[in-house]
Amino acid sequence: MSAQPPTVDPQLVEAALRRLAPNWTTDIVRAIAKYGPTLQVREVAGYVPALSESYASKRLSAMRQDGLVVRDDAFDKRAPYRLSEQALTLGPVYRSLAQWSSEHISPTMLGRPGRIEDALQRLQPLETTRIVQLLAEGGSMHFSRIAAESGVYRQLITPRLARLQADGLVVSTGSRHNGPYALTEAGQALGPVYAAVQQWHDRHTANGPAHAPAAKVRSLTAPAEGVQGARTAAALRRSPVPPSLFSHAPQPQPQPQVPYAVTAASHPARGR
Repeated sequence: MSAQPPTVDPQLVEAALRRLAPNWTTDIVRAIAKYGPTLQVREVAGYVPALSESYASKRLSAMRQDGLVVRDDAFDKRAPYRLSEQALTLGPVYRSLAQWSSEHISPTMLGRPGRIEDALQRLQPLETTRIVQLLAEGGSMHFSRIAAESGVYRQLITPRLARLQADGLVVSTGSRHNGPYALTEAGQALGPVYAAVQQWHDRHTANGPAHAPAAKVRSLTAPAEGVQGARTAAALRRSPVPPSLFSHAPQPQPQPQVPYAVTAASHPARGR
């Protein structure tokens, strides 16, 4: 069942998701939250399996620039890192990502941090949020209409729609490669995720949500009317959805999941 999110800005949401999406970010946040409150680079590498000390140093430096960790003495290479206020308030975002992944996507081989990172990889590519919102508002659409109404360059729409299908967010409801396209159940269920990310962004934006550029409110319930609606509903039935800070999310009821082989093909294994 889909939920209606508050007003969200697709660009702000995707920018926030991309800050959280790089490999090892979730694991490092979890390690500092669990074993901190402060950890040196070597300690972070020790608590995150297969993460080398040199790469841990690079990731922590990048996370510091992204505002997720802080170092009280930036000139001392031995100074420990701690989570920033932004990172300490990531709980609702992580919980929404983990719950969405568990109910609609998550391969059984991934643990909770892996599910979060897998969800972030699916949601962070450019224009993903915009296209999901467009299909949520207008229902199933052909390639040409998606290109016209999303504002995405036509040459980018084909690979973007292919990625959205591989990630289990969109399904082609027609016999031809150009659609029409519609949201899967996983795509329709993204409302709470987008809402949590937007709220996290607004909480840490100096101007606050009142000054943030607002997109038109869009429901994540695609209309299904007439013959086209019946075709879309039938296609969705035929097409399976490709199968405190880290407190446990409620256990979901069994749902069709993205096969692990599909996930591996869409998201190559991280080098650890």
